[in-house]
Amino acid sequence: MTSELLSRAEIATRYSLFDQIETKEHEQLVICSDPKVGLRAIIAIHNTTLGPALGGTRMWAYKSEQEAIRDVLRFSRGMTYKAAVAGLNLGGGKAVIIGNPKTDKGEALFRSFGRYVEGLAGRYITMEDVGITVRDMEYVRMETKYVTGLSRALGGTGYPASVTALGVYVGMKACAKKVFGTDSLKGRKVALQGAGAVGLSLAEMLKKEGAAIYLSDIFAERVNRVAYDVGAEVVHPDHIYDVEADVFSPCAVGGILNATTIPRLKCAIVAGSANNPFDDDVAHGDMLNKRGILYAPDYVINAGGLINVANELEGHNRDFANEQASRIFDTMTAILDLADAEKIPTYEASTRLAERRLSQIGHIKHLYATHSNITGRLGEVGRTRT
Repeated sequence: MTSELLSRAEIATRYSLFDQIETKEHEQLVICSDPKVGLRAIIAIHNTTLGPALGGTRMWAYKSEQEAIRDVLRFSRGMTYKAAVAGLNLGGGKAVIIGNPKTDKGEALFRSFGRYVEGLAGRYITMEDVGITVRDMEYVRMETKYVTGLSRALGGTGYPASVTALGVYVGMKACAKKVFGTDSLKGRKVALQGAGAVGLSLAEMLKKEGAAIYLSDIFAERVNRVAYDVGAEVVHPDHIYDVEADVFSPCAVGGILNATTIPRLKCAIVAGSANNPFDDDVAHGDMLNKRGILYAPDYVINAGGLINVANELEGHNRDFANEQASRIFDTMTAILDLADAEKIPTYEASTRLAERRLSQIGHIKHLYATHSNITGRLGEVGRTRT
């Protein structure tokens, strides 16, 4: 690990593509190009020890190819640890499509991407993520069966926002019990960043328990609508870090906790659904820890969505997925106990739990080849093609 802090541009210049892949022990990086339909995509497979790599596809107008590579490598690694900690038989993968999700979408683009997914023969299973809708995934499904998180009409379970929110909610309660001596959130102040589908579901759960909600979002119409529904106080997006609250809950984009924003936090707990909230996992994770703020690792408490699609693959229902997501309370408690026992930050404790499971299962299977139950189920989900 380098002792100097490098900018993103310096990292992109200094490290080769293979250096970036090997640093985090990724298995495979696939570059997908189809100029005729405007497809420029990257698929990253991090680890398939536990099973096929599963992770969403996001579409984003990245400023550079290196920025896109950085994201897909970070997110795919996070999916490995998320599945391992959640006790799922899945590996970690991710895909990014470079483009503006509001102007660059098209049936041909997504079907072309689907052909690349199909070419991986089940090593990578995709689903929707930021900038992607269920409808977009239906186009991908026309070319490959390795898609999950589809609409109910196609035999899927639909968007899993409520299951994701449930995991964040119970994880937050586990942290509250550690910090305040009770898992009750009644009367607790929660600064909630993001009023999207997950943020809305989480806000509804917090409202039901009697928490005071301070809500921000970059989309004024959306934040005002959600705030009205849950009785939240609207906060300008630039000021959400300054709110005096018990919990800061990032439920929007990643990379928002950094050397500038962390010193502004006035909370006891950070617990939210946003993937990779730290701009630098170690440096900024340590910065938060030194401030005495308890951090609920993102991939631990936001695993509800992954749990839901894993159930879709296995043919289980939403009720069972909710039951599994509720167990995130116990997982978070185990991480807190390990962090205390070994005097390490929570992000390091969760990593150790994940790596312990990967090591224990690693002697059974290493590289994923095929799995009849999962691939068979994928063949049933969304069989209808248009």
